Amino acid sequence: MSFEYPVDHPPALILGHDLLAIPDVITVARQDRRVIPLPDSTPPGSDLAARLARIDRSAAWVQHTMDEIEAADAEGRAPRVIYGVNTGFGDNAGRAVFHHRSEAAQLSRNLLLSHAVGVGDPLPPDAVRAAMLIRANTLAQGYSGVRREVINTLVAMLNHGVHPVMPAQGSLGASGDLAPLAHLALVLSAPVPGEGPHPGANGQAAYHGDLMDGAQAMAAAGIPRVQLGAKEGVALINGTAVSAGIGALAWHDAKRLLANAEIALALSVEGLRGFRDAFLPHLHAVRGHAGQAEVAAFIYRLLVGSELARGDVDADLNPVAGPPQDPYCLRAAPVVLGAVFDTIKYVESVLTNEINAVTDNPLIFIDEDGPLHLPRAIKAVSGGNFHGAPVGYAMDFLKIAVADLASIAERRIFMLTDGRLSRGLPPFLMAESRGEEGLNNGLMLAQYTAAALVSENKILAHPASVDSIPSCANREDHVSMSTIAARHAAQVVHNAQAVIALELLCAFQALELRVQMQPDARLGSGTCAALTCLRAVELAPGHPMTVLKHDVALKPYVDALIEVVRSGALLDAVHAVI
Repeated sequence: MSFEYPVDHPPALILGHDLLAIPDVITVARQDRRVIPLPDSTPPGSDLAARLARIDRSAAWVQHTMDEIEAADAEGRAPRVIYGVNTGFGDNAGRAVFHHRSEAAQLSRNLLLSHAVGVGDPLPPDAVRAAMLIRANTLAQGYSGVRREVINTLVAMLNHGVHPVMPAQGSLGASGDLAPLAHLALVLSAPVPGEGPHPGANGQAAYHGDLMDGAQAMAAAGIPRVQLGAKEGVALINGTAVSAGIGALAWHDAKRLLANAEIALALSVEGLRGFRDAFLPHLHAVRGHAGQAEVAAFIYRLLVGSELARGDVDADLNPVAGPPQDPYCLRAAPVVLGAVFDTIKYVESVLTNEINAVTDNPLIFIDEDGPLHLPRAIKAVSGGNFHGAPVGYAMDFLKIAVADLASIAERRIFMLTDGRLSRGLPPFLMAESRGEEGLNNGLMLAQYTAAALVSENKILAHPASVDSIPSCANREDHVSMSTIAARHAAQVVHNAQAVIALELLCAFQALELRVQMQPDARLGSGTCAALTCLRAVELAPGHPMTVLKHDVALKPYVDALIEVVRSGALLDAVHAVI
């Protein structure tokens, strides 16, 4: 499977200029790619100029509406009632109507304070950065009624390394990721006049790795905190940025994982002297699934030239060797991994749409013919764009597919380590000297660990999006659980990375033993490059991986190979050859 790597030093990302792509999220989240904030001015007629005008018009409309509301109050008239601007939220919407800017500012601030009730371990920095970028991009669409200052403050936090502490648990993925985003927004938001100090009011943030009070982190970075106005508090937290951010990272890791799984499969085929027929292109062409055909073609290319893999190049097959077909973990692997491939493509389309989506409520649609200082709103529309169902479904689909990727890999690990199934390889892949039989355990526990991870994934793969618990006095009566789906998908991918690392360990040992048994046998062009790469993997400085001849501590092997899977080093080695 082909894979596009983020460049080492990508150019700065211009917020609001183009559609955001998932690789943009990855490079900002993991490579600290700089984001250029919204400019003060742009050449007229450009796409960015139109975007900035819409941002300014929607923000100006909110301010103009507050002017009208305060004027009506001064004249004793009933003010306009606009949800989220001068009303409470959720089931509080009908309890009171606010008449003054100070109340609207207090409302925004209170929303953050009351909603910052997340629990559990903090989200990792890359997930926090992904969520910050996606939220800034959402607000930069210009339908949320927030000022450029608010958006650019998020950008400044990204560029200066201020990472709010966002507890992982507490979001229903319904009115957006309210709890975690409230923890983010507290760091950005300045207290309203007269609020007074109280514990937790500033949130917490890491500044270049040092954990501190949110206000201290912002001061250390030289970023002024923002006094939020009407609509701006809810705009910061009402959306799917956390679900989509975690999802984008999981998608990226799953795509890289699949390519590693294909290489591990090819190594296992050679190590087990499997049949090449199952990867022939015309076999998959008649099935008609694009992913299946692409996976099979890639593995077939890895095996080109192999004298260990059997099948289509043999003039005749030895009937004593059994029927010319393998167990499903080899023979049906391109079908399974092809379905994973197609799932990843589907998830990519959902996430690409979501990271560019407007997921706020209410949304402000402006008559763009009105003058900038007195914009006319067509309507402030209250809808459900914040609902995380699209992300939740996609994340559940992803984790099911990746769980199955790991499951079929564990079956190959079992086959490699079982001396009755491994076609001439020693039990648990340990070639012991005469008289030492049973003294060494070999790779017995590699299969145990893989089995434990696969079983854990089966539990995590239960779809979160089929669950719903009503909230907010039943006003929010159907929720998506998209954040839970995304977190579980990320954990499933994490577990599956270890399973594929364990298969690489077993396949490496099997292939090295097979080479010792048949020193003149030629390897496939791709598998030879992969084996060469694995031989160079260092367990510690100056200690490369070698074939195991007796029991050693295996954790350094597993840890090193997990890093190989995550880094893409094996893919680089293979792509350089094929």
